[in-house]
Amino acid sequence: MAVWLIALAGESLADRQLRSFRTNPANRGQVCRSGLWNYSRHPNYFFEWLVWVGYFLFAWGSPGGCFTVLGPGIMLFFLLRVTGIPLTEELSVQSKGDAYRDYQRTTSAFIPWFRKTAGNTKP
Repeated sequence: MAVWLIALAGESLADRQLRSFRTNPANRGQVCRSGLWNYSRHPNYFFEWLVWVGYFLFAWGSPGGCFTVLGPGIMLFFLLRVTGIPLTEELSVQSKGDAYRDYQRTTSAFIPWFRKTAGNTKP
């Protein structure tokens, strides 16, 4: 239950932070790097996936519960390879250009983690 609650709270927080950033006219055309967005380019996707992991953990003890691992597995595949990150990243590069490319070089795509410094980025 703790995983599910943390995931729900994280997803809500990430969505709130992005909404707050977007409603400020001074941020138009800028990249959100505040709050959870400083540690992941898609914290809302990460926590959405973690919600699915929570469902899997809930079901684990029930008959056939081990098969529910397919839920988070399929969700992860779609987020990382199909409709989630690839499409969002493409649109963000188109709309924000080099600012977003720099964000890609310094910030984890999915799992919230510490930012890379300019010296630690690959060309």
